[in-house]
Amino acid sequence: MREGLLPSTVATVLELSTSGDKARALTELLGEVFDPTETAISAFEIESGVTTLSLNAPWKVEIYFATHPDEAAVRDMLRPIVGAIVDTTPFATVNQQDWVAASLDGLKPVRAGRVLVHGAHDRDFVRVNDVAIEIEAALAFGTGHHGTTAGCLLALDAELKRRRPRHAIDVGTGTGILALALAKQIKRKVVAGDIDAIAVEVAARNAGVNHAPHALDLYVAPGLRHAKADRPRHFDLVFANILAGPLRKLAPSIAAVLADDGVVILSGLLEMDVAGVVSAYRHQGLALARRSSREGWATLVMKRGGAAARPRRLR
Repeated sequence: MREGLLPSTVATVLELSTSGDKARALTELLGEVFDPTETAISAFEIESGVTTLSLNAPWKVEIYFATHPDEAAVRDMLRPIVGAIVDTTPFATVNQQDWVAASLDGLKPVRAGRVLVHGAHDRDFVRVNDVAIEIEAALAFGTGHHGTTAGCLLALDAELKRRRPRHAIDVGTGTGILALALAKQIKRKVVAGDIDAIAVEVAARNAGVNHAPHALDLYVAPGLRHAKADRPRHFDLVFANILAGPLRKLAPSIAAVLADDGVVILSGLLEMDVAGVVSAYRHQGLALARRSSREGWATLVMKRGGAAARPRRLR
């Protein structure tokens, strides 16, 4: 359930068409229930030629399983959200050869400012002045989440035109795309962590593939619960490209490590989740500086200047 990373093998996929509010509910539910190393979800608005933020707009949800799940149990879990449609939607078996081909097809080059994220099969797209980030296609989660990746990279591009961060961290780094894009541009090491050790291994491997083996200071831990990350008022740039629920929970921790002049770039949330996430960070003294949207996913740039942080209750 991390941006940028699918299970390294996929045995089964369940595809559902539903509304935006139900897609959000599914994303939140599955993010809490399933092991992120065994299951991933992609949710994105179905292109209709009309821009809409309606909760009833058609969305597609794809749920990937590394092993074949208990179909009855999954249907029972999803039925209260999407209704009886789940009973007539088949679980599709994915042939490994077909999955690799699908991964290659899904990982289209993503350009954002000077940064180009691409697979090895698309090296010909790289231009002379590009900051190229090559990602192994078989481990890349491309279908719906490139909207969040591109949104963060564009926010980063705007920030780098304003200043150069001194200390940066990528919380929930996944494949390490964002941390690598920053490190290659500022020529400084970026702290990057993930709750999943496999994700950190992938990020380290991607750093090597991109000729930057020492660019990332990696750690394995939930959120910022690590000595490399838990540094009060230290980071002047914080990335967190995950999901709306974890973003809200991480608000106090992120605010605590953010430098006085720091900026937070948040993504992985649907448009209808923006108000709740913004509110969580405003309670920590941060204000919304910029907001953008790509493929139904929102990216927020926040900085100090909101309401005063709520005092912690004494126990």
